[in-house]
Amino acid sequence: MAFMRLGSKSDAFHREGQTWNCTTGLPSDVTVKVGETSFFLHKFPLLSRSGLLKKLIADFTNEDGSNCVLQLDDVPGGDKTFELVTKFCYGVKIEVTASNVVSLRCAAEHLQMNENYGEGNLIARTEAFLNEVFSNWSDTIKALQTCEEVKSCAEELHIVSRCIDSLAIKACSNPNMSNRHVEGQDCSKYSAQDPALWNGISSENKSPHPGDDWWYEDLSSLILPLYKRVILSIEAKGMKPENVVGSLIYYIRRFIPMMNRQASFNDKNSVNQGTTTNSSISEADQRALLEEIMGLLPNKKGVTPSKYLLRLLCAATILHASPSCIENLEKRIGSQLDQAELVDLLIPNMGYSVETLYDIDCIQRIIDHFMSIYQAATASTSPCIIEEGSLIAGTDALAPMTIVANLIDAYLAEVAVDVNLKLPKFQALASAIPDYARPLDDALYHAIDVYLKAHPWLIDSEREQFCRLINCQKLSLEASTHAAQNERLPLRVIVQVLFFEQLRLRTSISSWLYVSANIENSGNPIGNLDLPRNNGSGQLDPTQGAGNLRDLVSELEKECSCIRSEIQKLSKTKKSWSIIPKIFCRKNS
Repeated sequence: MAFMRLGSKSDAFHREGQTWNCTTGLPSDVTVKVGETSFFLHKFPLLSRSGLLKKLIADFTNEDGSNCVLQLDDVPGGDKTFELVTKFCYGVKIEVTASNVVSLRCAAEHLQMNENYGEGNLIARTEAFLNEVFSNWSDTIKALQTCEEVKSCAEELHIVSRCIDSLAIKACSNPNMSNRHVEGQDCSKYSAQDPALWNGISSENKSPHPGDDWWYEDLSSLILPLYKRVILSIEAKGMKPENVVGSLIYYIRRFIPMMNRQASFNDKNSVNQGTTTNSSISEADQRALLEEIMGLLPNKKGVTPSKYLLRLLCAATILHASPSCIENLEKRIGSQLDQAELVDLLIPNMGYSVETLYDIDCIQRIIDHFMSIYQAATASTSPCIIEEGSLIAGTDALAPMTIVANLIDAYLAEVAVDVNLKLPKFQALASAIPDYARPLDDALYHAIDVYLKAHPWLIDSEREQFCRLINCQKLSLEASTHAAQNERLPLRVIVQVLFFEQLRLRTSISSWLYVSANIENSGNPIGNLDLPRNNGSGQLDPTQGAGNLRDLVSELEKECSCIRSEIQKLSKTKKSWSIIPKIFCRKNS
């Protein structure tokens, strides 16, 4: 904390309520009123330091010969600052700090306390001290905060812009230099002296913050207009967009409590540990703050993490932000939806006609934005479905689509329990993701099963239409087994599941027959088949291995026959499902 001592005399004033009296022995012949406070002073110390007071006293006329009375309501900083100015004029000791130097500088300018009215006058002294303040990060923050008290004068004297420029330079430079007064200055020789150094400056500094985010907390103490100007200056000086975003998120989390929670935003006063919040700020101010911060976020894709964009969207929805702000957020999230997490997609429905627990329409719009960007790049990709639903993707462009498909399927499973969720909305959300983006339909099948369980009143025709979302060829063996026993599914779907399982078995049989034929026609067996060895020579016995394969094929053919028989039964009636698992359990040989 830097400070400067001016004057050499002891305090020659005493206060009585709203009155200050000079006790230097000089008669009081001037009364100066600043607001409701009156100062009874002698005119000569004032005349020698202030051009304005000299002019006002000279212009004052009073025929009865009474004391001069001056009303000064426009002194920057008010009566507290004028008290310091008066003490300076009388040579009384005053302490100038980063917290009062701005108001003193503005008051000195207003009172015309320049070098024409005494060498080393208050303008020169405070200006020199300001330059020392600008060399220190924490003192510059304090000085900038006090500029709001004397805003117009501080702007005219360029004190605000100088503070902002100093902070921006330090934030963009080495953080280890952030709290030093002058780079390269050796202060060790003054360390044993009084805090008032030879030039009146104390260099009592806190240790620098580690990392690139050391300046976030300090800037968050600024009011929004000043903070906005500092951020714009920092960005203009080349700060990395990631760090700019980090500071913006830190700032908004301090003043909008709901930004500190995931999934549930009902408790607006709950915040994460270690984050300071101002819960007294009104919702209107929070909304204005959010919209201002949105205008400062860099447009570069991926710079702002998706989880914070989604929290901003949730906060914007709750605070009823402008439609343009919400649309901007939805487009940003849509462009990087593959980076989002499920918990952040669960945005509460805050509409005026609340039908569902979560805002399904919002997620639908986000998916539409995502698809408008990625579908063109992946439409030409024709993935091939192979056994167990695996994908052979033609290009890497399919990866974001697959990630989003898995994310949306998980989201559908979460929202499916809502009894108010209408079937068309669920279908629209599920079908927004193209079929080729899903390597497996297991997650989609799970979401549909959850919905059917939560909505038992659906009629058979609705269930059949609903289940057309599932591609039965892309169900794993585990999911197919579950589906075959699921009484909530329509009969047509169960038949399709069993049919495609039969096709898989036929494919497996064909491949084994092909391997068996190759083994019989070749004297040099290939592959890693576990064929028995001849006890005498230790060589593979292809004849015996082929015989085992024939037995296996014969068993598989019997299983296929059983499946056909079961399908014929299912097509007539829908009875007990307990026999189905037996079809997929092979006998131990």
